[in-house]
Amino acid sequence: MADTMIRGMAANKQVRFFACNSTDTVEKARITHHTSPVVTNALGRLLTGGVLMGAMCKNDTDKLTLRIQCQGPISGMLVTADANGHVKGYVSEPEVMLPANDVAKAVDLGVLSVIKDIGLKEPYVGDTHLVSGEIAEDLTYYFATSDQIPSSVALGVLFNDDTSVANAGGFIIQLMPFAEDALIDELEKRLKGFSFTALLKQGMSVEAIIRKLFEGYDVELTDSMPCAYVCDCSKERVEQAVISLGRKELGAMIADNKPIEVVCDFCHTKYTFSPDELLNILKNK
Repeated sequence: MADTMIRGMAANKQVRFFACNSTDTVEKARITHHTSPVVTNALGRLLTGGVLMGAMCKNDTDKLTLRIQCQGPISGMLVTADANGHVKGYVSEPEVMLPANDVAKAVDLGVLSVIKDIGLKEPYVGDTHLVSGEIAEDLTYYFATSDQIPSSVALGVLFNDDTSVANAGGFIIQLMPFAEDALIDELEKRLKGFSFTALLKQGMSVEAIIRKLFEGYDVELTDSMPCAYVCDCSKERVEQAVISLGRKELGAMIADNKPIEVVCDFCHTKYTFSPDELLNILKNK
């Protein structure tokens, strides 16, 4: 089953939802970064959250970044997503050795930053404290405090015996201002013990899981798209990072008369710049 993201409305448009199967996406991240199970779980949850929140972007050119700086042994994670289901990310410490489900201990306390680049002069940055390190609860808290939107976030990763990713996915459900109290009470009951990844494991599609959650209510699917781990790095993009080092640093590199190698944090692709290329960069800076 290919990774898919859906979004829509339910219960007479009183609720909007975003949901995705991100199994292949998280597995690609695991392979790319050689993460231990607990790190795969943590990064996988944040990647899934990135896919879902990226789908909230209004324009195709908008970018969303989720950054976690934390006290746990993971130290930090960064995920970037767009409105088209593309997501990428990396973690500061990929080989933390804790039980696979002990994400809260691996992350611990810290700060979650949500950075929205919507084409303005400066991106919007919203910071909140991590309330648990479980990622889903931290994103729920972000929506409540920064966006003032009552939300329920569920994110999960399940493993095969060889620690590869068996299932990954999740949803974000948000209440509209006119949502009735009876609906809110009913959803609270249904969400207790409702496991998105367990239903994925049973072979249910993302749409079927959402319809199960809202059984008895109307569900309007407004969009469906593939999602995937995609890095859009290129030598031209990396060159911009080299330029940002400044004239003094570039001059020192050129004086060494040796090629330099720059590695992309997201996909580990290596880019080499010769002394002549560095000189041209300095001349054009």
